[in-house]
Amino acid sequence: MICPLTVLRPLMPTDSPALLGGVPVRPEGPPVWPRRTPETDAVLLALRESGDWGRYHGPHTGALIASLSQDLQRDHVQLCASGTAAVELALRGLSVGPGDEVILSAYDFKANFTNVVLLGATPVLVDCRSDDAQLDVSAVEAACTAKTKAIIASHLQGGLVDMLALREIADRRGIALLEDVCQSPGAVIAGRPAGAWGDVATLSFGGSKLVTAGRGGAVLTSRPEIAQRIKLYHQRGNEAYPLSEMQAALLLPQWKQLKHDHATRTKAVLEISSQLAREQQTSPPLAPLCRSHLTTDSAPTQNAPAFYKLAFWYDNAALEGLPRDRFCRAMRAEGIAIDPGFAGLHLIHARSRFRAGGPLAHATQACSRIVMLHHPLLLEAETAARDFQSALDKITRHARMLIDTALPSDTTQD
Repeated sequence: MICPLTVLRPLMPTDSPALLGGVPVRPEGPPVWPRRTPETDAVLLALRESGDWGRYHGPHTGALIASLSQDLQRDHVQLCASGTAAVELALRGLSVGPGDEVILSAYDFKANFTNVVLLGATPVLVDCRSDDAQLDVSAVEAACTAKTKAIIASHLQGGLVDMLALREIADRRGIALLEDVCQSPGAVIAGRPAGAWGDVATLSFGGSKLVTAGRGGAVLTSRPEIAQRIKLYHQRGNEAYPLSEMQAALLLPQWKQLKHDHATRTKAVLEISSQLAREQQTSPPLAPLCRSHLTTDSAPTQNAPAFYKLAFWYDNAALEGLPRDRFCRAMRAEGIAIDPGFAGLHLIHARSRFRAGGPLAHATQACSRIVMLHHPLLLEAETAARDFQSALDKITRHARMLIDTALPSDTTQD
């Protein structure tokens, strides 16, 4: 059987999109993650010699706990098996249970919703902001009731929640604040580390994260009663959701490297954003969600996002109506790892499972319009902006061709 793309290829321009048979901007594809470094190589060799890779107890988890505690200004740290487990433990530490309500953004990671339901509580979904798709703090107070036990604030896709305002609301109303930092380790908000604002905070060390051990997470708090509840649930003769000595050993050098990598990623984001702005299009196809947090000023900033994902508002009208899914497929074929954003929580769960804390129009818009660039490209500071713009320019030139050409199902990942 002859592949349709083989038939089409001779008819395509020499600079045609890779999705239609052209040469990719990055023939080698997106950067591999996790990356291999001399530091992680040295850790793996040392683990082989010491045997710590297979031990229940050793020095590495203790060293990681100390480092996380110091950098995020928390007195208690519980390591665990994943970011999802960390959020569950955090909610248990806050004594969330049946009859309680937990407020979170309708545009958030699905596991935060399901963890609330797991404990018998009701998720209360509020809208996100129209500019950066973060939790709309101005919508939180109206959603509070006598049943409200906690608020989950997730810093997502290169954005930052207004923690100063949210902290004031939580304190005034006596509601616990869970700060989800799984996507934003190393970020700074109003001069304090992301993770230092909540009554409890969570980290993820999953395989795609900025600091990774394949799996893993952590829960952090300075409130001893929360730490004690987490410990009592987690310790069952052994740890129910453990993070191993080998994982901790691999995380330590990455955590120490995080500040340097953060600066490199931020530089690349600034270059990509500046390049998009220079295009001077009336309606550019991509606009970074994090624009309000970006500055080219060399002075220290009070707000500094982390970029696990760099999210954009996608305007298909600027590309002749090119559907978002096909745009992402075309960018990925060029070697630029872009995917659609989250599905809105209010759109993927039965109405009986949550309460809407007001209109969710912006969350609906975010669900349909956001695209996300995966972070590894941002560490290639010398070429990231150039490769990104080259791929975008190619797709812009050939948007009509990408719309009109029959392709295998857009549900198939390239």
